[in-house]
Amino acid sequence: MIDLDERRIEKKSFFNRLLFIYLIFALLFLFFLVRIYSLQISSYSSYELASLQNKTRDLLVQPIRGQIYDRNGNVLVKNVSSYNLIIKASEIQNIEKFIINIKEILPLNDQEIEYINKNFAKKALFNRELTIKKNLSKEDIAKFEVRKFNFPNAFIDVRYSRFNMYPYLFAHSLGYVGVTNDEEINSILDAQNLTQVETIFKYSNGFLKGKTGIESTYDNTLRGDFGKITYEVDATGRFLDEVSFLPPNNGKNIYLALDLEAQQEAFNQIDGRRGAIVAVEINTGKIVTYLSSPTFSINKITSGISTKEFNDLLNDLSKPFFDRAGQGRYSPASTIKPAIGLYGIDNKIIDWNYTIDDPGYFILPEDQRVYRGWKEGGHGIINLNDAIVESSNTFFFSLAYNSDINSLIEHLSNFGFGKNVCADCFYPDNALLPSPQWKINNINSSWFKGDTVNLGVGQGYLSATPLQLSYYAAFLANKGKLKKLSFLSDLDQQEIHSLVPKNITNSDWNNLHQSMIDVIEHPKGTAKRLQKNKEFIVAAKSGTVELVSLDSKEDYEIVRENKGKRDHAIIVAFGPMPDPKYAVSVVIENGESGGSVAGPVAIEVLKKLIKE
Repeated sequence: MIDLDERRIEKKSFFNRLLFIYLIFALLFLFFLVRIYSLQISSYSSYELASLQNKTRDLLVQPIRGQIYDRNGNVLVKNVSSYNLIIKASEIQNIEKFIINIKEILPLNDQEIEYINKNFAKKALFNRELTIKKNLSKEDIAKFEVRKFNFPNAFIDVRYSRFNMYPYLFAHSLGYVGVTNDEEINSILDAQNLTQVETIFKYSNGFLKGKTGIESTYDNTLRGDFGKITYEVDATGRFLDEVSFLPPNNGKNIYLALDLEAQQEAFNQIDGRRGAIVAVEINTGKIVTYLSSPTFSINKITSGISTKEFNDLLNDLSKPFFDRAGQGRYSPASTIKPAIGLYGIDNKIIDWNYTIDDPGYFILPEDQRVYRGWKEGGHGIINLNDAIVESSNTFFFSLAYNSDINSLIEHLSNFGFGKNVCADCFYPDNALLPSPQWKINNINSSWFKGDTVNLGVGQGYLSATPLQLSYYAAFLANKGKLKKLSFLSDLDQQEIHSLVPKNITNSDWNNLHQSMIDVIEHPKGTAKRLQKNKEFIVAAKSGTVELVSLDSKEDYEIVRENKGKRDHAIIVAFGPMPDPKYAVSVVIENGESGGSVAGPVAIEVLKKLIKE
């Protein structure tokens, strides 16, 4: 007999199991329904984009760098097209056979063959072009063109190289370009919201970046913006059709204030000697001449210099890579005297009628140390005008001794000493305007009155670059006001820095200018030899930078037998007077006489500028 209760329990249990199974299937159905909705409706755009990305490939397109011109429109740096032999790697079945055949027409060196073998397989796999020989000559092109029917998968196309028209003249001012590392290129592309992918290069050397000089300072302007081309690709990554193309924005041309003819004159005048020449336009602060010597060829660096040549330049004792114009530190020597004289007037220590008896030396009262002048027996009774014209050390030793060092340092800083005076120079050095605090921090010694006395004649710890000296000369010429210096001819309006005097009047400036004119025009002037070299009036102050401190001329005659220990020749000048337009500074290392060695160089550069 069947137990009804037991059957009811079994039936209920079966129903519960069936309900559970139905529930499982319902949940599975609901899950698939949600996934289908997500795939086809809610996330359709994302998957469509991902699908599109999987079947397309982006390539960057390199822009062409802008050209660089001087202020008269002369091309200084341009892009020179070069012809390269390029192959369609994916369409060549046997690369070894291809190399053998192409070598019968165009010679390939071991380095080129190694490059081909290293990169061919990857280029072929992804249907990319491969450059197998760069910088083809006209003869190379002609040889290939008449036989190109034998090489249907090879072609010649244009690539560019950066070329400086005057590679030695502008090595330090314009600088050079070089290839970038991954960090640099990623930084460049990040600024455009791009990532580093395969690139269609316009330059033989690939990614380029300004490394020094104007090429570096204005790299963003010259470089331009990368474009982008999108190709449809198949499952293996081979290119099919072009989907879109965003053209690159080529770099902008730059017009500099540099003057080609004046630069050539400066180069000729310095004649390979170690030193620097910087000339500026006084009213604008534009740099019209900027030369460091000795120099080197920018084009060799850009196009690829051999390791031996590079090491020869690097180890050259003359240091051709060193930018003496903007980074060389030299004592300003007697060229500082006009600024020291203005300090004495502004602080009422002296006036133009104040005189001293110059015996040829100054004795420091504190310790009786003797500071000697350059003229044995001294200059006798002299005033400020005489002291500038004849370059009396004793007068300025005495004036500096009576000066407050902190006040004097602040005064000299107004003339550009100890600070950056250029808005767009490549890493200019601030040189050194010493102070008591600086001496404690760096030499662990107190400041002595003798340090101040040395400062009065531009010796001791004080140093300046030729760039700063040109600013100083222009500041004097413009009567205590000037913009920061700049290479760019159309740089945005800059603030004018002005000396705020307490007691210096326009009459004082005129007197100072006349004193500097008499440095050349007066029979006792230290640069009187320059009178016959010109047809216009020039104001100047020459100097001799002592490298070795000696007590007598006889000692110096012994020392000067070693050319490297001879004094440096230095001069600052501006003209034509009475309305000067250009200022120039010249330093000739181991040239000894500022008036007779550096002076003629300054005059010839001014001639070339004023003639225009």
